[in-house]
Amino acid sequence: MPSAFSHAIVATAIGKVGQPKRVPWWYWALGAALSAVPDLDVIGFHFGVRYGDFMGHRGFTHSIFFAALLAGLVSIAFIGQDQISRWRLFFCLFLATASHGVLDAMTNGGLGVAFFSPFSNARYFFPFRPIKVSPIGVGRFLSAKGLTIIRSEALWLWLPSAAVFAVATFIHHLRRREPHAKEQ
Repeated sequence: MPSAFSHAIVATAIGKVGQPKRVPWWYWALGAALSAVPDLDVIGFHFGVRYGDFMGHRGFTHSIFFAALLAGLVSIAFIGQDQISRWRLFFCLFLATASHGVLDAMTNGGLGVAFFSPFSNARYFFPFRPIKVSPIGVGRFLSAKGLTIIRSEALWLWLPSAAVFAVATFIHHLRRREPHAKEQ
């Protein structure tokens, strides 16, 4: 899996693309938080859940169905706040959550991602897997191997996310200026 930092960075880029005019702080916090939620499945290791099980790591919580379910529930809780349409909020939160499984399927380790759970527990990787897998647990991440992982994530996730964020910011800026240009 990529690190939680990288999941949040990608979710922020997704959020910027889907951002309405102005958004409150919680819009960004929700996107970042939901992008990391799928990895809560590692708690199952402490209760004897095996990696390849339905509720194992990269199982149900990494599925498209789970991303839609979680985004729907969270969107319902935030409907009517700060004039963000429920569909825009749902779509951005869905993409932030679903991006987790997509990124995990681009790593060079693990058993793959159960994208179609609960309907199938088959695990998938993408043919293009440039991201070095991050170890489970902070202690293992803070090591010499962790630096290699950071470099991999910076190249394959942070830089593209920064580019998407910059382009989306520029487009939003142009859209804000258009009404003023028409008034003149």
